[in-house]
Amino acid sequence: MTGTTLTRPQQLSLTPGRAARELGLKRNEFDLGVHLGHIRTVPDEGGGGRRVARRELDRLRAEDGFPEAFQQRVRAVGTTEGAEIMDIPAGRFTRLARLGVVAPVRFYLNRYRAVVWLYLAEELGQCAADERNAVLLHARRMPEGMRALLDEGVDLRPRNWRARHQEFLLRVCDGPWESAGALAAFLDPAQIAELVRDPYERSYLNRFRPLPPHQGAPGTPAAHLTERIMTADDPDEISRLRIRLAQAMEDARTLRPAPRPAGEQRPTAPPPAPHEAASRDTPRGLLSRLRRRSA
Repeated sequence: MTGTTLTRPQQLSLTPGRAARELGLKRNEFDLGVHLGHIRTVPDEGGGGRRVARRELDRLRAEDGFPEAFQQRVRAVGTTEGAEIMDIPAGRFTRLARLGVVAPVRFYLNRYRAVVWLYLAEELGQCAADERNAVLLHARRMPEGMRALLDEGVDLRPRNWRARHQEFLLRVCDGPWESAGALAAFLDPAQIAELVRDPYERSYLNRFRPLPPHQGAPGTPAAHLTERIMTADDPDEISRLRIRLAQAMEDARTLRPAPRPAGEQRPTAPPPAPHEAASRDTPRGLLSRLRRRSA
């Protein structure tokens, strides 16, 4: 053959690793950019995971100050550096993070299997520059209600991380079952069994349920700890997840019923409606306590 060279569809997009190298970014910078929605990805038609279109690389390269400005947007720091950015002691930084004033963007487990939370440096700088936060940052003592919550052991860091991770997972979903699986990733199996009573639907849903961020081999203490962080534990949070999952399952059933053996009938008992999904009796959650203390 002579003349025009054909361009394969695969050449119009790249794997994340290849895209990061072509952009001159470290892999963790690239991954966090995807997580935050700064880098758009597309599904791989061959089923090999997400890819990045070449036109997306061109868009990023055309941004002012790329790649340095981009690297600043995705710069993640730990407690010590975060406290320095906000010009406060590390102990106060940790207390503010536990109360949800600053929210982690990712975490990892160190060699002692302790959770290390990371925060966006850009967000911390914005928080420190906001005059409305002056009392929280620099007053000699925190407000009494906040100190009482800390005494109760309140720690919103896992919950705030879950909120960010949920947003990321839903952003890259390509269909109704994928969306339902992303929501189910934050509920324990008992909650899912209560909401999705049909075993064939539940089995199909589990195919689309993302795993927690990889932190070791399955069954290890590190894996158990990561799963615990991934799973919602506050009643307010659980209630909202149950409602959203019930609605997502309604959409999934309508658009693409779960496969089942030939001749197998769907159960006659209807699944719980979205407005019934939050009816499970649970004690008041953290948000309720926060509202009462601020009243």
